[in-house]
Amino acid sequence: MRFSIITPSFRNSDWLKLCIPSVADQGVELEHIVQDACSDDGTQEWLPHDSRVSAFIEKDRGMYDAVNRGFRRAKGEILSSINCDDQYLPGALPAVGEFFQHHPEIEVVFAHTIVIGPAGEYRCERRACLPERWHSMVSGNLAILTAATFYRRSLITERGLFFDADHRDVSDTLWVLKLIENRVPMAILDRFTSAFTDTGDNMNLRPNAVREKAALVGSAPAWARRARPLVVAHFRLRRLLAGQYRRRAPYDYAIYTKASPKVRANFHVAQPTYRWVR
Repeated sequence: MRFSIITPSFRNSDWLKLCIPSVADQGVELEHIVQDACSDDGTQEWLPHDSRVSAFIEKDRGMYDAVNRGFRRAKGEILSSINCDDQYLPGALPAVGEFFQHHPEIEVVFAHTIVIGPAGEYRCERRACLPERWHSMVSGNLAILTAATFYRRSLITERGLFFDADHRDVSDTLWVLKLIENRVPMAILDRFTSAFTDTGDNMNLRPNAVREKAALVGSAPAWARRARPLVVAHFRLRRLLAGQYRRRAPYDYAIYTKASPKVRANFHVAQPTYRWVR
């Protein structure tokens, strides 16, 4: 089972140098397509020479246009996109491949994510829930993170479910809404596959993201907007029933860091938490 991993890149050279080895050391057959939008931060000096990736340096209309370009080039059976400042954890892709093999009816798999700081330090964890339409629209937050989202190639080649490149910050939410509208079979893989870096300058914190999220909420029916507290409460109840708020045992994770770019550095989590505090 071959994977195609797409990474959109623009002026993220230092982070990309950590993302690439986290994909390359997975131990599965894969292609890592990096779509770089003509970065002027030194990326072009080394990326085309990195044998671990297929690099395409060309102008695009933003992150989601870059991912769509990667989809059109992809040859793998299982697809995923991962940003420059995110990483896969050890054994992530073998576990995803095994899950798809044992569940041929499932087209999209969501897994769990560890949120880390710029130096790799633990911030919190984000355990995935199956997304629901109204919560996705009015809460301003998804029940999943795209770094831990995996899907069959047929989702693109047969269903044509590309990202909406006309939106720069909420296309992942719009894409999830397409999954729901098209009744795409989805499931949860109950393990951590990815690390999301809270750099302090993530796109979802910028003014355009705030505007697009407000517009998305405004597009929901009036009753859904008025019922937002109930919609969010229902989502939290689902997380509670799934055990996502219970106290968990300590664990370790291993990632590449700027201090250790060649070998994964180990981190110990003494007190796991779901609270994301910046």
